[in-house]
Amino acid sequence: MWLPGSHHLELNTHLSPGPPASAPQGDLLFLLDSSASVSHYEFSRVREFVGQLVAPLPLGPGALRASLVHVGSQPHTEFPFSQHSSGEAVQDAVHAAAQRMGDTNTGLALAYAKEQLFAEAAGARPGVPKVLVWVTDGGSSDPVGPPMQELKDLGVTVFIVSTGRGSLLELSAAASAPAEQHLHFVDVDDLHIILHTLRGAILDAMQPQQLRASEVTSSSFRLTWPPLLTANSGYYVLELVPSAEPSAARFQQLPGNATHWTWVGLNPDSEYDVALVPESNEHLVRPQRLRVRTKLGGMGLGAADGGAGPQVSPAPPTEEAGPQRVVISQARPRSLSVSWAPVQAALSYHVLFGPLQGGVAQRVEVPAGRNSTILQGLAPGTAYLVTVTAAFRSGRESALSAKACTPDGPRPRAPCPERPDARDRGP
Repeated sequence: MWLPGSHHLELNTHLSPGPPASAPQGDLLFLLDSSASVSHYEFSRVREFVGQLVAPLPLGPGALRASLVHVGSQPHTEFPFSQHSSGEAVQDAVHAAAQRMGDTNTGLALAYAKEQLFAEAAGARPGVPKVLVWVTDGGSSDPVGPPMQELKDLGVTVFIVSTGRGSLLELSAAASAPAEQHLHFVDVDDLHIILHTLRGAILDAMQPQQLRASEVTSSSFRLTWPPLLTANSGYYVLELVPSAEPSAARFQQLPGNATHWTWVGLNPDSEYDVALVPESNEHLVRPQRLRVRTKLGGMGLGAADGGAGPQVSPAPPTEEAGPQRVVISQARPRSLSVSWAPVQAALSYHVLFGPLQGGVAQRVEVPAGRNSTILQGLAPGTAYLVTVTAAFRSGRESALSAKACTPDGPRPRAPCPERPDARDRGP
């Protein structure tokens, strides 16, 4: 289990008078869950977090531009890319944003966000990096996977901040790879913990010299990168290393004017570490690395530089849906009781749990006839992320995650006391 990767506390930010001459260019779109599934208190904390995140960024016509879109029954643009030209102006606009309420139609909002990110009428600019930051309580009323994949296939870098009980597996698949660098599970009152890490990652994603993966299928994916060399100044070495079998590494040498390559003949549902190593005879060009996971099903591209485009994996059948609710009870300083709605077709379950602030994750196997277990050996006064996964005969797995807190003292109490105006949001 991976967990939020930074513990920097930022109490004050200093606003610069404008972006420096060397500031990165890019379009940054914030997608906020503004539906009725989010309490007013939670929305206000998220709004504060986004304002703090964006204030020090180098925003301006020749640098970054930001836009904010609400998730509700219908998507709504709070402000387009072209409206504000400084971090301070964007911060003020974010603080003034009002919650929209309604249903949580995130898939509809993602399709709308794709249009905004590439529409010049919305102030988007062609040829600059695109970054989406989706802040969610973990739930959606409509499918998220297909529209999110379309965004990633177009080269959009997707960061996800989940403040609720969303499925770890589904959100990991929705975020850009590697998920541990693009997905954060964090309580709404602890969002400040990831400010420094997320802001730095956004700026890194806006750098033009970036290796990207797209058109990911079960047996292939396409790599693209900007021109770093010329045909006369050097060449590239591409490395492909299966995470589960490093000895099976593959290498490919390409001329200095190459800007893309497609790896084929890969294993489905497998992680690969990729490196682009520019070998220049004029100056040092740093290697670029990323991690890509192939899909469960579908067919790969037909050739090293072609193909008919991405093949979408079939959705799991409804009888292979995962746990619909995870319930934490009997919280004690060193143990928690966890139960879930039984899944009829499941062969077995496993429960993964670890502290939200970092530490060693543990795994408990549970047979199909049971739908509860007791997690032991916990630390008092600690917040945990608990993920219940149902395994099926087809090899598929489906999961749901929940947060839980152990009490400080010997007397048991309800896990994770409610914040002002908070309420049960369901799975």
